[in-house]
Amino acid sequence: MSELPNVVLVHGAWADGSSWSEVVERLQADGYSVTAPQFPETSVADDVARLRQVLKRQSRPTIVAGHSYGGHIMTALGADAPNVAGLVYVAAFGLDEGESLGALLGSGPPTPSLAHLAVDEQGFAWIPEEDYVAHFAADVDPIKARVMYAVQQPIAMSTFDYVMGAPAWKSHPTWYLVATEDQAIPPDAERMFAQRMGASTVEVAASHVAMVSHPDEVVRLIHAAAQAAQAAQAAQAGSSTDRLAGV
Repeated sequence: MSELPNVVLVHGAWADGSSWSEVVERLQADGYSVTAPQFPETSVADDVARLRQVLKRQSRPTIVAGHSYGGHIMTALGADAPNVAGLVYVAAFGLDEGESLGALLGSGPPTPSLAHLAVDEQGFAWIPEEDYVAHFAADVDPIKARVMYAVQQPIAMSTFDYVMGAPAWKSHPTWYLVATEDQAIPPDAERMFAQRMGASTVEVAASHVAMVSHPDEVVRLIHAAAQAAQAAQAAQAGSSTDRLAGV
């Protein structure tokens, strides 16, 4: 059996790398090498550059899992995604070519999590504490949700205008976790993303931050992606051996 793939975890807007803590702990216990970096969220270009920086450090095939806007970052890698063996979307945006977050979110009324965004003088959006606790992290213990609110990473409003190029999910195998109680991204939108990707999909009765409230389900989905990557690697190695043997 080939070595376990590495795992890179991409946080979304109004969160940071610590939002993956429960997932990181479980994956490390299972023997995975895991990286959950911080993203500046100053622009899509800056965030993709950070992800590429992290991917170049990986020593073997890597599963990339993104939450919310983190899915947008990994989608924007396009076909040129070094070391990526699979993409796991956790209640995440999975736009197609020519689409933007602004157009998507502007096509209907704002969701409860995003209804009262506060935009500061530098053009960064923040979620108020009441909406964060009651809607964004609705199924998380309120004490923990308030900590998440305190460490939230605001996002530049300019990211909503970015128009997606060729999406990475057209070039890589994908998995998708639909959070059926999501009050940030409508669950039906998540189902649409997953369906057009052709992703292997699970549905979990979770709020938007499923990796916090349902880490076991998220880890199982990452395991599935890792196992598929291992199988593909083993098949490729077997094919190479057969060619060398003249079979």
